[in-house]
Amino acid sequence: MRVLVVNAGSRTLKLSVVEHDLVVSSLTLDPWLGDATAIRTFAAATGPADAVGHRVVHGGTEFTDAVVLDDTVISQLRALTNLAPLHQPRALAAIDAARHAVPAVDHVACFDTAFHATMPAAASTYALPAEWRKRWPLRRFGFHGLSHAYVARRSAELAGRPPGSLRTVSCHLGAGASLCAIAGGRSVDTTMGFTPLEGLVMATRAGNIDPGLVLWLQEHAGLDIEDVRDGLEQRSGLMGLCGTDDMRTVLERRAGGDAEAVLAFDVYTLALRRSLGAMVASLFSVDIFAFTGGVGEHAAEVRAAAGMPLDEEANRSTTSDGEITAPGADVRTFVITAHEDAEIAHQVRALLDRR
Repeated sequence: MRVLVVNAGSRTLKLSVVEHDLVVSSLTLDPWLGDATAIRTFAAATGPADAVGHRVVHGGTEFTDAVVLDDTVISQLRALTNLAPLHQPRALAAIDAARHAVPAVDHVACFDTAFHATMPAAASTYALPAEWRKRWPLRRFGFHGLSHAYVARRSAELAGRPPGSLRTVSCHLGAGASLCAIAGGRSVDTTMGFTPLEGLVMATRAGNIDPGLVLWLQEHAGLDIEDVRDGLEQRSGLMGLCGTDDMRTVLERRAGGDAEAVLAFDVYTLALRRSLGAMVASLFSVDIFAFTGGVGEHAAEVRAAAGMPLDEEANRSTTSDGEITAPGADVRTFVITAHEDAEIAHQVRALLDRR
């Protein structure tokens, strides 16, 4: 099956054609203004597709697997906008544009939250008042599920073992970052929660903080909701610690002895080690660590600081699919090129083959 993949981010649009898990053509528009012209032009230039797969960040509690899009499903996705206000409207705009540009085939939504629907209640439930949890969908949804699902499959291939036999910690480290504990190919725990703000220190997001700190800022420092939201989402993380959201710049400045960059790196990697320990605890033991995403694939210094035994030369030289395990280590460690597009195509084929 030849699948056209449409991945709308908060600013960009990534288009690709995937056959047999291989990307045969791709295009990134930055920025994308929401029109259908680019999708129609790309589809015409790359040839007929058998189906179109769409990345949708949030499926809420309603969508725990890929689903064929129709007007009813799209209406349900629109109702989830308040759970992902930056991404959901962009995904819906891309869906509308693509359905007009490529009208004769099935369009399928694949969700970043869906992979985490298998988490046990102990991992997905917040210890909040019962009446709150009954009234609103206050649970840990998790994100980056398409990336983590691909890592589970690809790391098993590289290890030469079936996914069902492995306990894997997937480390998606990019501008947004999360870890996922995977047992038998299924998510059992993850670091992001109700929103993508929870968990690791990220490029511009704070990650885990004391909720009381937010209450104090509003009650005693006079910050309103918009001030707090902007601070936590856009001006925290690496940006807040050293004035840049780019890990490459952090590493360059750290190498030169810049004190702010040294602190940013140390805060980032300590948060990473803490969360890695939590994911291992959720699995009880682990067979594979896998790094993916822009930082996970290219920042050898971050991988070295994560705490697992690595082969120094392999770690320094590996930026795509490959093993970086130290000789004699009990747990294997891989670097895996992120391929959300391949995972989306995989889910589209699986869904349509069942029909």
